[in-house]
Amino acid sequence: MPESTPPPWRVVSPPDPTTCACTLAAAFSHEPAASWICGDSQRSRTAWFETTLRTHATLPGALRHTLTTPDGRSVAAAVLTPPHTGPSAPARASWAARTLLRCGPRALRRTLRYLDHAESATPPGAWTLEFIGVRPDFAGRGAGSFLLHHLLATTPAPSGFFLTTADPANVPFYRRFGFTDPDRTRVGPLEIHAMARPGAC
Repeated sequence: MPESTPPPWRVVSPPDPTTCACTLAAAFSHEPAASWICGDSQRSRTAWFETTLRTHATLPGALRHTLTTPDGRSVAAAVLTPPHTGPSAPARASWAARTLLRCGPRALRRTLRYLDHAESATPPGAWTLEFIGVRPDFAGRGAGSFLLHHLLATTPAPSGFFLTTADPANVPFYRRFGFTDPDRTRVGPLEIHAMARPGAC
């Protein structure tokens, strides 16, 4: 029997927060919500992800993953929040101050509007897939599917997973992994799909 070919990726958990933020900033360079919040500035988008992931890293049980090539290049990243978990009041205040300073008042206001919708739609007990993205130069090679399959298989989530996306092109991808999108709402110009995947019985 021939030996199976090893996957071309390696999952790093937890990765360096800066590497994770830079990977996601590149992956979300044309994503509607990131563009609405940060505009077209790569610098602002990278600062927004750095600030957000720094706060996320303070949450007990929070998970970050990156996918790297054999030579160590980060090509994809994912960030998950455990159920019933959120930043403390001081951490939220620090995040807001850094976002305001580094990204401007528009980015802060729009982030809060998006978060208000996402948090109100989260099912009780579900893990939230905050972000998952692949660098554009590695799109179409299976990296996103590999990473999503890994986190769904390794994260203990008896009550399932939840995510939101403002990019309609992502919806069929998530449906292939068992997510459904019963809720759609608008926030500003964005149509947001709230998608859930049930846990194991």
